[in-house]
Amino acid sequence: MKISAVIIAKNEQEAISDALESLDWVDEIILVDTGSNDKTIEIAERHKAKVFKTQGGNFSDWRNLGAEKATGDWLLYLDADERITPLLRSEIKRVLQDSGALAFAIPRKNILLGHAMRWGGWSPDYVVRLIKKDALKGWEGELHEQPRIEAEIRKLTQSLVHITHTSLSEMVEKTNYWSEIEARLLFESGHPPMAWWRFITIALREFWFRGVTKLGFLDGPIGIIEVIYQIFNRLIVYAKLWELQQKGKTK
Repeated sequence: MKISAVIIAKNEQEAISDALESLDWVDEIILVDTGSNDKTIEIAERHKAKVFKTQGGNFSDWRNLGAEKATGDWLLYLDADERITPLLRSEIKRVLQDSGALAFAIPRKNILLGHAMRWGGWSPDYVVRLIKKDALKGWEGELHEQPRIEAEIRKLTQSLVHITHTSLSEMVEKTNYWSEIEARLLFESGHPPMAWWRFITIALREFWFRGVTKLGFLDGPIGIIEVIYQIFNRLIVYAKLWELQQKGKTK
């Protein structure tokens, strides 16, 4: 079975080389570049990746483009901040030969600020990334995109390494970007007007989920930072929603 790996990237020169090296065993690497102006494309071509440039769109569009350009029987999706381990590689090769399944969810080992996260809602974290090409009906969703597959999805046991954030500055930068999209989607869905008490319930709900239900504090100082940060993240999303609602009143 021929395997095509698909990576979406934009200005990932610091991370992309390690991701590509972890894929040196696949038959083909498709890199969908969404507007890099650093050395991402140069590094990808050095690793023999086939680069396809695109502008606009969202992650579903880009993942679908990667599937369209791939020539393999199987699609293995990887993000620039993820790595395939030797153990996962061996398991993938084995299940493609023996299982007869058409899609697999892979567990992720999430590394935050250099720490392997185990609590706070991080684990278990399964992502559907290994799909028989003719079983994929397309990726859907502008945020938290998911593949549409008309087949049973089985689970692998070996983990994909996910290096989520390496600094707090990077976390804040990404929150500022993604919160814009999430707030807009909430606004377009007709979310009820934001009142003062909604902000309090949102913060309390996030604290209860991350800190109490999922025992986030067991990850030590980084776990505490993550609980606080996720509360901040949710409040930023809904503050931007409030801002959009206020602008909507003036039109």
